[in-house]
Amino acid sequence: MMQQATRVGRALRSPKKDARALARAPRLEQATVIRPRPPALPLDRCALVTWILARERAEELLEGLGTVAMKRAKAHLRHIVMLPSPRRQAKVATEFGERADAGARLKDLMAEVPEALRKEIFRNLPPYHRSLFPGRRVEPSDPLAPPLLSALAARLVREATR
Repeated sequence: MMQQATRVGRALRSPKKDARALARAPRLEQATVIRPRPPALPLDRCALVTWILARERAEELLEGLGTVAMKRAKAHLRHIVMLPSPRRQAKVATEFGERADAGARLKDLMAEVPEALRKEIFRNLPPYHRSLFPGRRVEPSDPLAPPLLSALAARLVREATR
């Protein structure tokens, strides 16, 4: 007895049948595509970035925004321009985070300063940076230490992490 093999495949359709099938198919109206609105721009950050990267052309660069957004961004820019330099630098640091090499800079700082200042710096470090110095513990402030030592330590920590 001879067995026949079953073939699986697709038969080719004639172009005439395809055209007739398309003519009989119900017409669908073109659907309206609804695209979600893009998220609102953080205009204060846009103004800050333009001031940082292109101080002389900042206002001109903000012209590319829409009318309402441009007016608001320019108002933010005027506010940024009026800030004193240290406040602007602090704003940049808080808006865009700390340096990628902050840990290495803190280690270098701790190696350079005297022990009394090291204790104060360690006290001013955030917990996630304290883990860089596993042998140290937070100690109470020394009553004989100069009063501005704490302020200096806080400033050095800020400078190392910005």
